Amino acid sequence: MTTPQTAGASKRLAKMHDPELLIFVRHGQTDWNAEGRMQGHRDIPLNETGRAQATSNGERLEAFLAKDGLNAEDFDYVSSPLGRTRVTMELLRAGMGLRADNYRLDDRLLELTFGAWEGFTFEDLADEEQDLILQRRADKWRFVPPGGESYEMLTERVRDWLGTVDKPTVVVSHGGVFRVLRGLLEGLETAHVPKLDVPQDKVFVWHGSRFRAI
Repeated sequence: MTTPQTAGASKRLAKMHDPELLIFVRHGQTDWNAEGRMQGHRDIPLNETGRAQATSNGERLEAFLAKDGLNAEDFDYVSSPLGRTRVTMELLRAGMGLRADNYRLDDRLLELTFGAWEGFTFEDLADEEQDLILQRRADKWRFVPPGGESYEMLTERVRDWLGTVDKPTVVVSHGGVFRVLRGLLEGLETAHVPKLDVPQDKVFVWHGSRFRAI
């Protein structure tokens, strides 16, 4: 029988291979981000702040690559298929002086879905879903929203994608995907993974075993 103590028990994720060079950018801000609404698979567009973040991240990445003597054309560019990530990728590439549309899509990089909770804030759900919200708070790693996914479930498809990365890569995806990706690359505790901060105005770089935000 599962008890409250065992339900939230944490473990350390098995650390995957260190990529040669992996660069991650979260999509820019949307109005739902600003309002604290769960987006998941809902295709919410970038707002003006988000578009500016994406362009700025492209300029930041171009400067980083130039400083390290790296050629932006040598990277694989891959995005989640949702509109907010695609537009972020296109603005990012334009900010780097690259052709905006020259990148791939991969469904495995989709955000985790919140199912029936998408479009709501936790404040919206506080009365009717209080028990489920408390369950989520107790074990955010394994919690599955109604019709949605857990971080544990998301890990399977992110792990599958990461196993295919065999060259320097720039990926544009989502906050949940970043948290799981970092957990896999660094062998983090599962209880810690959902709490990782993922600002939308930073570029995240793994070079061998070293991680940094620029």
